[in-house]
Amino acid sequence: MSSVETVSALERRLNASIPRQLVSSQVTDRLKNIGRTAKIAGFRPGKVPTKIVEQYYGAQAWQDALNDALQHSFSEASQTNNLKVAGYPQFEVKTQDRNAEQIEYSATFEVYPEIVVGDLSGVTVERLVYELTQDDVDATIASLRKQRTVFEKVDRPAQTGDRIVADFTGKIDGEAFQGGEGKDVSVVLGEGGMLPDFEAALVGMSAGETKSFDMTFPEDYHGKEVAGKAVNFTATVNAVEAPRLPEIDAEFVKSIGIADGDVSKLDGEIRSNLEREVSRRLKVRNKDAAMDALLKVTDFEVPRALLEWEMQALMEQTVSDMESRGINMKGMPLHPELFKERAEKRVKLGLILAELVKQQGIKAEPEQVKAMIEEYAQGFDDTEQVIRWYAAEPNRIKEVENMVLEDNVVNWTMGQAKPVDKQAVFNELMGNS
Repeated sequence: MSSVETVSALERRLNASIPRQLVSSQVTDRLKNIGRTAKIAGFRPGKVPTKIVEQYYGAQAWQDALNDALQHSFSEASQTNNLKVAGYPQFEVKTQDRNAEQIEYSATFEVYPEIVVGDLSGVTVERLVYELTQDDVDATIASLRKQRTVFEKVDRPAQTGDRIVADFTGKIDGEAFQGGEGKDVSVVLGEGGMLPDFEAALVGMSAGETKSFDMTFPEDYHGKEVAGKAVNFTATVNAVEAPRLPEIDAEFVKSIGIADGDVSKLDGEIRSNLEREVSRRLKVRNKDAAMDALLKVTDFEVPRALLEWEMQALMEQTVSDMESRGINMKGMPLHPELFKERAEKRVKLGLILAELVKQQGIKAEPEQVKAMIEEYAQGFDDTEQVIRWYAAEPNRIKEVENMVLEDNVVNWTMGQAKPVDKQAVFNELMGNS
């Protein structure tokens, strides 16, 4: 027999018992197994008397057998009482007498919350839309050319856009200061690599020219020791280099992934890539908007166990990401609580999505999964190889199915709410400054 108490909104306590004989029989079996291989001084392996084995291993065998019995009993009682257990139970054995016929125990644990998705009909959801233009394609090609700019020495005064190579020394009240000196420093004038007043003073200087000028560091400058202070700089320009954009030729198009160097393919290749990326980013942004709408109308308490697991997972992921970038995290320990807000949101959304999938019968149709894989494969040279890679492993297909399910939940949410289309800004959508 078992009984269940309600401790709090999500916490429960199960009271139950286990027959002592059940544990004792498991102890006997464990000791027999241990005796076959136990190494005890004075005895050959497999020849140790049962009493001696019990003296050495009896306590541990009892504890292991009791733990197994508790887990088994709790699992059965959970099913009998229709308990949706979240996390692991905390056991308390109340019977200390090993000769008692019944070993009474309690198990304290959390259950999954009841999730009721609220009414979305009055919720406005902003849905971003965007139609790619030829100007976007042209701007992207121009950006790719700029990224491949080469600088060539010129015999003329420097102007905005040029790269200069200079030595400089700065002094405050006639004294040099830390960070105020540089040698053969490259600066592209007008790009903000140095303070605007510093770059402006170099405009018009020629190679071999030396110039002194005064300027004042901004009050909010990151170097507090010089913030807001007047400085006298002496700068010598060693070289002036003018920018040259690469021609749109076979070499250029090869550098951006068109293997055969066919210039006529450039526009179409860029457009195709941009369309895929715009579609992906719109999907991400609109998914976030739909998820926020679901969170807005669905409120419930998150099981602490699930929250702690997610906090730990996010912390470990962050550490791994930082270390993959070459940052040593051993001296910078993170605390899981830093990730509490993100973790709670993720757990809530996971539970909401699972409930919607069950309640609304939302499915990932095979043709949707196939289409998503094919769409993803378009970003690679050998699309068939990518498709075969997914097909070779069921877990990979499952990951795609989960993404399709999320898309379908987003579509369902948009259908229930009041979506309002908003025209996206290309540069903002693409993360361009």
